[in-house]
Amino acid sequence: MKNIVCFGEVLWDVFPTHKKIGGAPLNVAIRLQSFENNVSMISRIGADNKGKKIVEFIKEQGVNTENIQVDAELKTGKVKVMLNQKGSASYDINYPRAWDNMQVTDGAKKITQTADVFVFGSLIARDDTSRNTLYELLKLAKFKIFDVNLRVPYYTIEVLGHLMNEADFIKFNDDEIFEIAKKLGSETQSLEQNILFMAKETNTKNICVTKGRHGAILYYNNTFYYNSGYQIQVVDTVGAGDSFLASLIDKLLKGASPQEAINFACAIGALVASSEGANPEIKKEVVEKMINS
Repeated sequence: MKNIVCFGEVLWDVFPTHKKIGGAPLNVAIRLQSFENNVSMISRIGADNKGKKIVEFIKEQGVNTENIQVDAELKTGKVKVMLNQKGSASYDINYPRAWDNMQVTDGAKKITQTADVFVFGSLIARDDTSRNTLYELLKLAKFKIFDVNLRVPYYTIEVLGHLMNEADFIKFNDDEIFEIAKKLGSETQSLEQNILFMAKETNTKNICVTKGRHGAILYYNNTFYYNSGYQIQVVDTVGAGDSFLASLIDKLLKGASPQEAINFACAIGALVASSEGANPEIKKEVVEKMINS
């Protein structure tokens, strides 16, 4: 069992027909907790009913909510999710929301210092306040995992550069790594070459890139590991990358081989994409069956 802190947005994903609780860092936290880790969430909600329901939900998942702050002025986060015919999601993210106003607290500092791993994303850095809080906590964290989530217009190459340089492990999707590497001066179209370029540029030894239905590549301790994906019928892609990352982190932290870790993570990501919402329950035997098929 590892002590893990996830830092970032908690919110409501509002689909055309229903709404679900989400936010990338929270999705990661819930999946990590399901693997019997000790997970804490640092975030901020509004003093409203939507915020209360989020905290109740997170508690039900077994994730520690002691460092979820309450904002007297700003509302709880909300995202409008649009799905295309293939189940791929696009997002309309309300601004400003409570999670844009996260403060440095003694509690947040304490759990960050004592955690084995600190997981954070890029969306939380869209506002100065939460970004500066993140920068302060990164100074205290031991092992830092950066989950890149590029959401137009909420990122700049300067901020991404700072966050990547702070990270010990970075997860991109293929579009994200190509976009960022090009802006930093890479001229290659090879995914592997861009991974090596980013590793050198950001002084990060561990990088993972997801490729949607085509699986993922993991660069870990100077070696590449591959999984070419599992065939599924996509229902919606919301949270698939988050569960992928949580599964990968869990396996690597607990001493699995990098190949075993990426196979497991790709299977979990595929099973989430074949279900509705970001946090479906997934049984161990279903994962094993998919990996062995």
